[in-house]
Amino acid sequence: MSRDEFQEILAKVKAFLEAEKEAGIEEYHLPGWGKSRDPKSALEGLYKRVLGCKGCDLYKTRANLVFGEGNARAKLVFVGEAPGKAEDLQGIPFVGRAGQLLTKIIASIGLSRRDVYIANILKCHPMGNRDPLPHEIEACEPWLIEQLEIIKPKVICALGKFAAQTLLKSDEPITALRGRFHDYHGVKLMPTFHPAYLLRNQSGKRAVWEDMKKVRDLLRHTS
Repeated sequence: MSRDEFQEILAKVKAFLEAEKEAGIEEYHLPGWGKSRDPKSALEGLYKRVLGCKGCDLYKTRANLVFGEGNARAKLVFVGEAPGKAEDLQGIPFVGRAGQLLTKIIASIGLSRRDVYIANILKCHPMGNRDPLPHEIEACEPWLIEQLEIIKPKVICALGKFAAQTLLKSDEPITALRGRFHDYHGVKLMPTFHPAYLLRNQSGKRAVWEDMKKVRDLLRHTS
């Protein structure tokens, strides 16, 4: 390659980047880039990128971004649907009544919140605790996917209908999905009832316990 050809390529790259900057694009995520970074640092970098996300209008009304919390090297990741009001105020997932119950569920299989990672499909609180809208899920799911790629869990536990249906790309009800492992890009995924559902329906606790025992046993046999 001649010097002139090289300079021409550099000029084209510079023009491309300037056009992207004018369009508001200033960061790029390349597959494989930064693989040498530890998961904690990678999650911190991802957090900074999600903080500037304007993929839907929820960023306008949130008090805090609820990115996720826990062990960056967790073997088990819990995924809910969206932050509630208490989570929005604190910026931490599952800290309300449902979160307290989730903490007990985690303890029932011999783990603590420090051992696992907890996140949601949506990173911002939908006002009125309404269900996530399709375009909000579409905008936010890629961030969750990237979190999972960084953490590389052995098992994912999808809490409730929205988390299970979104991750599995299924329209089956949670009652049909729960109780058995599904494949999520090579990772075992167990759907179960959301803790908020259990607060309203005590009878569902037995089913969740059965699901969690399967998760516990799989983790014990997973290196």
